[in-house]
Amino acid sequence: MKENLLHFIWKLKLFSYKNLQTTNGENIEITSVGIENSNTGPDFLNAKIVVNKQLWAGNVEIHINSSDWYAHYHEVDENYDAVILHVVWEHDVEIFRKSNEAIATLELKNYISKDLLNKHEQLFSITKNWINCEQDINKIDTFVLSHWFERLYFERLEHKSEQIQEILTKTNNSWEATLFVLLAKNFGLKINADAFMSFANSFDFSILRKVSSSKEQLEVLFFGQAGLLSNNFESEYFRKLKEDYDYLKVKFKLSPISNNQVQFFRLRPNNFPTIRLSQLASLCYNYQNLFSKIIEINTIEEFYDLLNVSTSKFWETHYTFEKESKKSTKKLTKSFIDLLLINTIIPLKFMYLKSLGENDLSSVISIVEQIKPEKNTIISNFNELKIKSNNAFKTQALLQLKNEYCNKQLCLECSIGKELLKS
Repeated sequence: MKENLLHFIWKLKLFSYKNLQTTNGENIEITSVGIENSNTGPDFLNAKIVVNKQLWAGNVEIHINSSDWYAHYHEVDENYDAVILHVVWEHDVEIFRKSNEAIATLELKNYISKDLLNKHEQLFSITKNWINCEQDINKIDTFVLSHWFERLYFERLEHKSEQIQEILTKTNNSWEATLFVLLAKNFGLKINADAFMSFANSFDFSILRKVSSSKEQLEVLFFGQAGLLSNNFESEYFRKLKEDYDYLKVKFKLSPISNNQVQFFRLRPNNFPTIRLSQLASLCYNYQNLFSKIIEINTIEEFYDLLNVSTSKFWETHYTFEKESKKSTKKLTKSFIDLLLINTIIPLKFMYLKSLGENDLSSVISIVEQIKPEKNTIISNFNELKIKSNNAFKTQALLQLKNEYCNKQLCLECSIGKELLKS
């Protein structure tokens, strides 16, 4: 028996609560189980319990064994003075108040069905290959799933909001600067995310503002600060970049990140940092108030138009500073724009609307529901379990489910696990 299971059982009253008696033979009626307490102190607050026809209002503490009360030193903690009922699995010792009056104790093991315990054991069986409920998840009512997925998606947005808030604080609450840092991180994709974020934080956003009227100067700033101008190459383009960067470096007292932070290894050419930095420079040049733009628009088509940028001319025939390649226009693809929307723009827009006190987030949902489902191992595995995804709203919810509930064995806090145990 685990204490979190007892919490779950008590909270949902998943036990035979008729004809209850304390360990001393007193009759109990549960008017209210109370409110679960996530802070220090008793497990459930403001419960209402009738003991021998007398109504008690107070708190409930839950333990595996009665003796855990003393093991946790509750007898000397005034936070537990208002406990009116001690709920335990096994009653092994009497518990007293400071007044030497015994605290009413309910031993739950005689009131919980073996069927529920068996289901719990099956759910947490170590024989499962991927997630605990993989044999039963497709049996859950679609109404329950849809509501749970919506909550999971907003949980994921809230988690991203915490990360955004850290950046917002560092940028003195500048939404434009915060957007730039987030975009830089996501332009770096998984391999260069940290390096690109370091590059974006290596200079004040006001410097970007000062050079944003020139796409060439933006590339100078970006390539220089990313440590990509520390070598020597023969191209005229590279020599000009380096010469201009030396000037900016002195003028703005710049310090680039180390030249080995940005990686080319294991990347497809279209994802080379040189290509992504040039595209990012084009975006910053096209829209010097980009944050204002993303707040104004609310359709996926408008976002695709907004983010339809390509590299400068040099990079149409190059992937690196050295070798020339076949000419091609290197625009942001729709799939890449989708990643920017999912990981940067929608979370930032969500957080901004919340800061304004907006409760109607239908515009945010509408956008993410129009984005194609992501493709990764987690989503593929859910598909095999007959949990299909038709848009990014669903895939983001499933990623939250797997990473924050399944991987952490939090089945008792998951609507799917609750339904399986209650059924």
